[in-house]
Amino acid sequence: MSKKVLIIEDEQTLVKALIESLKEDKYKIEVALDGEDGWQKMKDIKPDLVLLDLILPKMDGFALLAKIKADEELRKIPVMILTNLSDVTDKCTQLGAVECLVKSDESIEHIRNKVKDRLK
Repeated sequence: MSKKVLIIEDEQTLVKALIESLKEDKYKIEVALDGEDGWQKMKDIKPDLVLLDLILPKMDGFALLAKIKADEELRKIPVMILTNLSDVTDKCTQLGAVECLVKSDESIEHIRNKVKDRLK
């Protein structure tokens, strides 16, 4: 069965690029465009990995990450942060993220490789 990746990101261009790249590895991709939808999809599909933006409508990524890590069923799911904020790595790690990537510094291919490494 293919691994499930949930992308919680409101930047459509990035979402499309990530979907195209990750589908090459046969992952089942789900997308949420805001934090509340992301939380609902977390509970519904229990993905194998989450790519999470921090600046989101309805519920920001910090609040969502805290909810995920406080939830008994979801806390072990690895969450990789994708952000434009460059000074939040420590905070993300303290909240339980496995990785914090600055979007402007990373290629789609690099993000894809990080996802592959986590889902081995």
